[in-house]
Amino acid sequence: MGSIRLSAMAATGFASQAFTRRVIPFHSTNLKTKLTGFRTLLLPAPFTSSEALGICQSAQAVKGEIDVFPKGVGDKDTIEDIKRIIEMANRASLRREVSHTDFLTPLVLRESMLALEKFADIKTVAQGGYPEAERCRLSVGHPEILTSDPDIVAALNVSGNFSFEPCSHGDFLGAILGTGIVRDKLGDIILQGEKGAHILVVPELVDFLTSSLDKIRNVSVTCEKIPLLALEYQPPKTKSMKTVEASLRLDAIASAGYKISRSKMANLISNGDVRVNWATVTKNNTTAKTGDIISVSGMGRLKILEKLTLQERESLESSLYDFYDVCEILAPTPLLCSGCIDRSSEKV
Repeated sequence: MGSIRLSAMAATGFASQAFTRRVIPFHSTNLKTKLTGFRTLLLPAPFTSSEALGICQSAQAVKGEIDVFPKGVGDKDTIEDIKRIIEMANRASLRREVSHTDFLTPLVLRESMLALEKFADIKTVAQGGYPEAERCRLSVGHPEILTSDPDIVAALNVSGNFSFEPCSHGDFLGAILGTGIVRDKLGDIILQGEKGAHILVVPELVDFLTSSLDKIRNVSVTCEKIPLLALEYQPPKTKSMKTVEASLRLDAIASAGYKISRSKMANLISNGDVRVNWATVTKNNTTAKTGDIISVSGMGRLKILEKLTLQERESLESSLYDFYDVCEILAPTPLLCSGCIDRSSEKV
């Protein structure tokens, strides 16, 4: 029987009160890659994030050549992306130069970091524009060459009157991609409620988007470049809870964290609606472990923080991001102490 503590966080559609955070100002660098469709990738996990600087970076130095390809990655596109990143890292190391990827998905970023941490004489710097960025660009090169953070992320403010026609993340994404750019050139989209949104892009697209993006759905907008320091975002809220489960199976842990029946969670897993560390999982008996991030479409995220031992019972501390305003607590026994749950802020 295992004891599990969980916490919650609900992804709000609009940032109710956005907080301005410091983000490092980048120094301009000549970029060789222009508007290509090259799917980019890279980074060794775990990466270190700095709230003060707004970057994630990891310098790796290991002796000798090893098999760097991560095991258990089944998605074909992800595998191809990681292969390209490994090739990029090899070239950068041999030529003593710095190479950059486009914006990477969290899955590609994580798996690439796992691969690249085994490389000798490789330094990696991941930048998404602000500390909590999910989509990041990666710079890779020899530590003696990659001595500063390249200027590879730009921020745009898309403003308009959204009071009578609120627009979702998907509306902004669709309008931006409708201008003809590829998804890899676009980072996070930070909604700003009735004011519009902040978007992160590659610097090469700033002039194009400021002149081309003029409407989101039926709302006329203006698009202008802003400093990364001017980005406004709401850090994720967390709530903690504890539960007792007989095992660390994915369906057991996730059903406890999201407060739904185990059979319903099993169906969600079978249908491909559940991801572990951004990779889709379809087997209910998958074992969860410390550090895993579990996400369910439309229901927020669950992060397993720490595994403990308590009164000869297996205890697991978890954190569910942006999900509940008030969370339930399960005592370190099989007895449930109920509480109130507010799911009004649930969002995909």
